[in-house]
Amino acid sequence: MTATADPFPQANALIFGGAKGIGKAIVMEWVQRGARVAIADIDEAAANETAAEIASIGGMAFGIHANVLSDESVLSAARSVEAKWGEIDIVMNNVGGMLNGHPEDIPLSEWQRIMDLNYFAAVRSIQHFLPGFLARGAGFIVNTASFAGLYPYAASRIPYAAAKAAVIAMTENLAIYAEPLGVRVSCLIPGPVATGVLESMTNWTQDCPMRGPGAQTQLMLPQRVAVKLADGMRDGHILIPSDDVAWDIVRRWADSPDDFIRSRIEEFARGETGRPMIDEDVRKILSGMQ
Repeated sequence: MTATADPFPQANALIFGGAKGIGKAIVMEWVQRGARVAIADIDEAAANETAAEIASIGGMAFGIHANVLSDESVLSAARSVEAKWGEIDIVMNNVGGMLNGHPEDIPLSEWQRIMDLNYFAAVRSIQHFLPGFLARGAGFIVNTASFAGLYPYAASRIPYAAAKAAVIAMTENLAIYAEPLGVRVSCLIPGPVATGVLESMTNWTQDCPMRGPGAQTQLMLPQRVAVKLADGMRDGHILIPSDDVAWDIVRRWADSPDDFIRSRIEEFARGETGRPMIDEDVRKILSGMQ
């Protein structure tokens, strides 16, 4: 792997979907590493709260409203940051949404919404920022995917898995194109993370169990994921899973994809839903948050 410069000191960063959960943890981590971060979110009040929290510890951030399904809103967010700080050095496309249910119960409009939110939102941002980054020969694009797009298990949320797989494929190929031209590209691939995403999830099938990435995975806190991403970006990684156990699982899949898929079918038939492990330290923290 080629050595790379630390991207954070004195960088101007923009995170779409940075007000809560993983996004908020990433904002906090990047600020601690020397970046100024604009927090663009559909929930402008939450974005401003996160910015105020950063200001209270001496960091530089501000919140802005952004609807990543709108070209005009993405452009307006970018212009607001540029007007305040100048050129943007890092842009992260972190907005996403989840669902649960059998595929035959999910209407086409919902398939389209999930693809728009998880994939085309990133495409919209990239279309805006990539030309300028290429012209400068510098810049950093970061996308957020999921274990669900990396290997098969998410049979209870197929539209989401398909969208996240598209994000991974886009990032890999964008890196091949853009990195020789000076633009760095990374993809955060979270496994199970303790966030509030399930609270807003639509369930399209009654009593449909959510199928997880496997009992060998661990539920992580957002702060740990943020450190993993920042370290990976610093070290020049393109694909950055929240837990390296993902690569062990992918190797098993690569040895025999058919056997891997059939083993999942058998696991689910036995009633094993692939729920992650929760270690005692994480359990205690989550209990204290309730």
